[in-house]
Amino acid sequence: MRIDVVTIFPGYLAPLDEALVGRARRAGLLDVRVHDLRGWASGVHKAVDDSPYGGGPGMLMTAPVWGAALDEVTASGDGVPRLLVPTPAGAPLTQRRAAGWASEPWLVLACGRYEGIDARVLADAGRRMPVEEVSLGDYVLAGGEVAALVVVEAVSRLVPGVLGNPASAELDSFAEGTGGLLEAPAYTRPEQWRGLDVPDVLRGGNHAVVDRWRRDRSLERTAAVRPDLLDALVARHGADAFDARDREVLAACGYDPAPGPRAAAWQTGEVAADGGRPDQGR
Repeated sequence: MRIDVVTIFPGYLAPLDEALVGRARRAGLLDVRVHDLRGWASGVHKAVDDSPYGGGPGMLMTAPVWGAALDEVTASGDGVPRLLVPTPAGAPLTQRRAAGWASEPWLVLACGRYEGIDARVLADAGRRMPVEEVSLGDYVLAGGEVAALVVVEAVSRLVPGVLGNPASAELDSFAEGTGGLLEAPAYTRPEQWRGLDVPDVLRGGNHAVVDRWRRDRSLERTAAVRPDLLDALVARHGADAFDARDREVLAACGYDPAPGPRAAAWQTGEVAADGGRPDQGR
């Protein structure tokens, strides 16, 4: 898989030489290339920004510089890449979205700064390649570099061969192996530490009981901090989202699904005919 990152601060991407991503690069599993946007700027100061039309605070990154950079980067390989642009205005980064990108042969990340990138850059790029704006969450960073690091790591660990044990990704929080829920708490040696013991069930050797215990803890954790994930499952599947034991655990947690087309099915145990759509939080 090839990943190109374009930024005015290439040193910010130095962590991509470390740990999992660094090992994958050295093993030839990932081809990560970092480009300095100022290499396509002109003039003594290599300016990449200007004041926005219509007024307003701050500066905006210019279309000619970004256009030249993307033209050259995207022409340097075979096929058509997918352009990802970190921005607070983008769609939320999710595990499902990262998994989809991991199946792509080539990604290009455009790291904005200041007040962002001239909107015509994305409009122009969209005529030649798929373009997606992506957000890490409901907050604002100084630039796209941190988000680019997150995207590269989230995607690269799902590329075949990058993880030593592929099952690790299958049982992550949000993954299909956990039913889209948060992971259960995990423990390792020693069995006792500072007055705290590893739960007996994890030392008993009964895999079915262990699986049920982990499922229960996963439901409890998700209900406590991410009930929106449960709401999404109910919205998609109604009562079929959970078995009888799941429902007991969630009831004990005080979970009640957010209003929606399938919320009534949660109470009756019936599946609503209308598929509806996931509610956007609680």
